[in-house]
Amino acid sequence: MPDYKPISLVLILLGLFGSSISILLGFIWVPGIDPESVQQGSAESYRILFWHVSFAWCSFLAFLMLFVGSVLWYLKNDEFGWRLFSTGSDMGLLFGFGVITSGPIWGSVAWGKPWDWGDLRLNSFALLTAVAIFLVLSRKSQPDTTQTRDTLSIIGLFGFFLVPITAVATTLYNRRHPPIIIIEGEDTGLPDEWLMVLIFSFVSFGLMFIGISLLNDMVNQLESKTEKYQRIIDRGED
Repeated sequence: MPDYKPISLVLILLGLFGSSISILLGFIWVPGIDPESVQQGSAESYRILFWHVSFAWCSFLAFLMLFVGSVLWYLKNDEFGWRLFSTGSDMGLLFGFGVITSGPIWGSVAWGKPWDWGDLRLNSFALLTAVAIFLVLSRKSQPDTTQTRDTLSIIGLFGFFLVPITAVATTLYNRRHPPIIIIEGEDTGLPDEWLMVLIFSFVSFGLMFIGISLLNDMVNQLESKTEKYQRIIDRGED
């Protein structure tokens, strides 16, 4: 098994440093948003979106990894596919939790309450994160058998189908959540600095995502080997 620990730690540290710089730039360099273009009282709270959006994009990458792993395992019983599935579910939980934590911080200021149960984007993402929680807990608590993997891979496919719904939720049904913002325009009032810091933040989170994924895969492989050796020892004692 390759030792990814050194490069993983480097990527994670670079990602942490870059993400810290991005939020710092968001407060001291990026100009504020036109208050008339956003909800009342939320112009300054928008700065947390430099992390919130990056968390969301990385979580989508995690669920893409989960989808590919689910397909590879279910169709071919490919061990590499199961590794992708395991890492994707763990990363989906980690970054999904980042989304549903940072989002309510902004919502508390922008809406006067942290959550809106009528908003499609919020609740579909919460369901997506709940799927990741279920997959991680089930993988850790259930016997590592082919039947268990088949069942969880099907649930993983279901979870990925929520991704496009979540991604276009603000286009299909926009109750409170801000629409998709990419470039400066009359409707968004976003200056170029916002886009630059958003991209820098996403790259930083991407480095951290890769580093944690490599480290997580190593841990999962070590756990699988430990369980395998434990079963051999148990059979020997019998």
